[in-house]
Amino acid sequence: MKCNYEEFSGEIIKKVKLKYLAYLPEGYEKDKNKKWPLILFLHGMGERGEDLELVKRQGLPNIINELEYFPFILIAPQCPTNSMWYMEIDSLFELVKHVINQYNVDTSRIYLTGLSMGGFGTWHFAEAHPKLFAAIVPICGGTVPKIGFPERIKVLKDVPVWAFHGAKDEIVPIEMSKELVDVLRQHNGNVKFTVYPDAGHDSWTETYRNKDLYAWLLGQKNDKFTLE
Repeated sequence: MKCNYEEFSGEIIKKVKLKYLAYLPEGYEKDKNKKWPLILFLHGMGERGEDLELVKRQGLPNIINELEYFPFILIAPQCPTNSMWYMEIDSLFELVKHVINQYNVDTSRIYLTGLSMGGFGTWHFAEAHPKLFAAIVPICGGTVPKIGFPERIKVLKDVPVWAFHGAKDEIVPIEMSKELVDVLRQHNGNVKFTVYPDAGHDSWTETYRNKDLYAWLLGQKNDKFTLE
């Protein structure tokens, strides 16, 4: 039987859509030329769906009005019901491009954070596009077991990372954060790891109420930003 060696090429166009909440800092409307730092927040599994009010239940959207000083644009997208953030990397990338065009964003100060499922999404999105972010803050997250993880996280060795986890977390074991932090440390990464010894899965409330977190974020700048 004859065997032919052939080649196929084609083009796939993917349509993406995400609903999102947008919070603009005080003073945003007064100075149209000022560029503002951006925080992209990824929620947990319980806030998936079509109702953006769900996104306000946990994390940054839930406590933003408690914060006295929050000089960031906050974008909080909603993950579709039957999806996970690590499956929405293309959608999130297109969202970032849209937000940059839509708002006055300082592209050298784009920060990524998320909790639980959003913590997983933070690691995965940053790994896929490490040049986008000035810093990332994954909370009680990890990576989905697939070829190359956790070792693939080494691409973030030059990205400032501050990870958080509760030592008594029974939903996402602390080892899932620790193995990623260990990879970064093995590659001389710029990484901090805060463990709350008495916290369970909710390690995000204390984190997002911590003024030091926002001061630290503002101290991180990405002079190598590219949309890649």
